[in-house]
Amino acid sequence: MQTIRIRETRQENRECVILLHGLSRTHRSMIAIERMLIKNGYDVFNIGYPSRKYAIAPLSEEIYQRILALHMTRYTRIHAVTHSMGGIILRKILKYHSIENLCRVVMLSPPNQGSEVVDRLKHWPLFRLLNGPAGGELGTSAGDIPGRLGRVDFDLGVIVGRKTINWILSTMIPGENDGKVSTLRAQVPGMHDFLIVDATHPFIMRNPTVLEEILCYLRNGRFSRSDVP
Repeated sequence: MQTIRIRETRQENRECVILLHGLSRTHRSMIAIERMLIKNGYDVFNIGYPSRKYAIAPLSEEIYQRILALHMTRYTRIHAVTHSMGGIILRKILKYHSIENLCRVVMLSPPNQGSEVVDRLKHWPLFRLLNGPAGGELGTSAGDIPGRLGRVDFDLGVIVGRKTINWILSTMIPGENDGKVSTLRAQVPGMHDFLIVDATHPFIMRNPTVLEEILCYLRNGRFSRSDVP
């Protein structure tokens, strides 16, 4: 497993945020979120993991054990912000385990109901090479990982983009999408709030509006506006 980037404020803090990046990315992809949270007084645990090497189940279990090893009992409120597959990993963890004092979660572009891109490409050798075993588990069927996780029972806000830089992949996705995930399939039963923004899947983590909305949700339990259907 990769290392955890730990950033703590100098003040005695009672709130922290766990960051989980997406498929084929590293903890560095979450640096803009990390810096924003530190600036606003949160301690941050930016967890890197080898997303292309293992399936979702072993990744989830290993990340859960690493979270436990951080001994975060000093925090009265623990939050999480995830990107893409990081959200599915967190859902997998919380289906079978609990994180003490977990308060609010924001997911960015999560394939909560899978992605049609995976349906179309998961059997291609190049797709498997680029995305590993976990990437092939993110399809839209009931047997894929997202379809087996069910309703969420934690405080969740979801943000998804509606712009794309990959028009080829977008042609595989019905309706409004960010090039990897449709705005429809980012949603999940039980979420508390939902927001669509002008951002693409690979860069939503750096979007200024998204950074503001993450902070808004962690503080207030809602976004500044809502696109809940």
